Amino acid sequence: MRARKVLVATLAVLLAATSTAGAATTSSHDTGRFDRPQHGFAPASTTLRDGSPGDVGLDPQPIRDAEQFLKSWTQPDVSGHPHFSGAVGLLAHEGVIVDRYAVGGALRYADAKGTELPPQQQVPMRNDTIFDLASISKLFTSIAALQLTEQGKLDVNAPVTSYLPEFAANGKQDVTVEQLLTHTSGFDADPSPSLWAGYPDIPARRKAILDSPLKNPPGSTYLYSDLNLLTLGLLIEKLSGKPLDQVVHDRITAPLGMTDTGYNPPAAKLDRIAATEYETTPPRGLVRGQVHDENAWALGGVAGHAGVFSTAGDLAVLCQAILNGGSYRGHRILQPGTVEKMLTNYNQRFPGDEHGLGFELDQPWYMGALSSPVSAGHTGFTGTTLVIDPESRSFALLLTNRVHPTRTWGSINPARQVWATSLAKAMAVRPVKGPDAWYASLDNDGTATLSTRLLPSSGPLRVSFHAFVDTAGPGDPLRLESSTDGVNWQPVSLVARGRGAPAGEVPSLSGHGHRSWWQVSAEVPAPVATALRWRYSTDASYTGRGISLDGVKVTERGQTVLDGEQNPSALVPSGWRLSTR
Repeated sequence: MRARKVLVATLAVLLAATSTAGAATTSSHDTGRFDRPQHGFAPASTTLRDGSPGDVGLDPQPIRDAEQFLKSWTQPDVSGHPHFSGAVGLLAHEGVIVDRYAVGGALRYADAKGTELPPQQQVPMRNDTIFDLASISKLFTSIAALQLTEQGKLDVNAPVTSYLPEFAANGKQDVTVEQLLTHTSGFDADPSPSLWAGYPDIPARRKAILDSPLKNPPGSTYLYSDLNLLTLGLLIEKLSGKPLDQVVHDRITAPLGMTDTGYNPPAAKLDRIAATEYETTPPRGLVRGQVHDENAWALGGVAGHAGVFSTAGDLAVLCQAILNGGSYRGHRILQPGTVEKMLTNYNQRFPGDEHGLGFELDQPWYMGALSSPVSAGHTGFTGTTLVIDPESRSFALLLTNRVHPTRTWGSINPARQVWATSLAKAMAVRPVKGPDAWYASLDNDGTATLSTRLLPSSGPLRVSFHAFVDTAGPGDPLRLESSTDGVNWQPVSLVARGRGAPAGEVPSLSGHGHRSWWQVSAEVPAPVATALRWRYSTDASYTGRGISLDGVKVTERGQTVLDGEQNPSALVPSGWRLSTR
């Protein structure tokens, strides 16, 4: 049986299929802990309520810091413009919405040059501002498709042509439904020519989707493509006998009570809708209340890849339903086993492009320190982000209108990372020994060192310590180094033990997602007095939650040379601090 049919061991533990009665429960001992990953789904009875970070054991300071970061990004920088006009953020942990934050403008600019409207014509962001979700719409299409599998109408392993015979055009007869959901079908990234530019009407555009050729053989390559979900949207309509927007309403948003979520929002809600781009090609002017994506617009605003509008509050309900195993307030949209499959990595052959059935998995570039093998989410071109972290039963939502007034003002990925990471940092990593541990959290291109003095020695030094490592990968390593003069440092090999630890001797420690303390040991040849230092460094890309060190001990021939637990002042920190969490 193909490997993709087998749930990865991590997922089997974390998201074991549960009935409503068998859902895992959370003890108060685990609430607010980053180092206590949860197993199974949250109880299906879990409903959202507003509260404070302290209500669920979180430190509010990282969240407040992230709010200030978002605020700063709504202000002009050296480029003369902000990174985005405005944003709405929402963070939740264990069923408690611990932060709602709105900043900047939903409507701010008059033209593509960034000319600000008079203050009385601008519209500020509100917690209930409605956003064009762009590609987050793909999640709704994917859920609708998986509902059809539960009804026995759709087999994800079957060729698409089993349901849409006309899809076979241009050699696509072997493409499966699963490959549409995981972006391994072989499609090019976008329709060419664009649906809005190349075809006279909606029927011709729908036919163009089905006629689109492949760029690569099916299953050979991962290439994110709107054509995958455009096709899936047509398939859903064929099997359900209803338009996609009606399916999403009847089967997803209405049962969940997501009253501000749907395609083509009514004019009565225009005052709450965030503006997007000022478009000259096609000549649409300022887009507000209509879908920004041109191909979705050319299809009448309803498409499998884009078109859904929503609020942070509505999306929070969808996230909690996923954490609950597919149910919210007694309304089930998916069975637990289906949610489990949806969050399984089907792209093991394409490392770095982990993907479930619709959801992206383990993407630190926007999930930040919430990233793990089972963290699920999606982004949208308009500036939207959704991250679900089953291991901590948390989620982070960041909705911006970063294309207002133009898409050329740059990437907002650092803001996405900061927002998600703030929730990870708000959770505690408790010391293994004593009341505190050394903790370092770095931005990009940073370095932190924790050093000893020259330790008297005439033979090998044995070093032991505990390490909690959550970094973005090999580019952000923790190294142990030795020196006989305090100037020239040599690497020391490490052996780590614990869940997710590397095998054998390694030159450094890095990684994320295991959320476990490791017991680390090393032997340092030291014929003369030798200093040690722990050096944590980061590269120019994203970072994780950081690194904690505890129980540092150095011995020679069984005699203690340094005990960092008993004498923390024997360690000299630069970029490290003692922390109780």
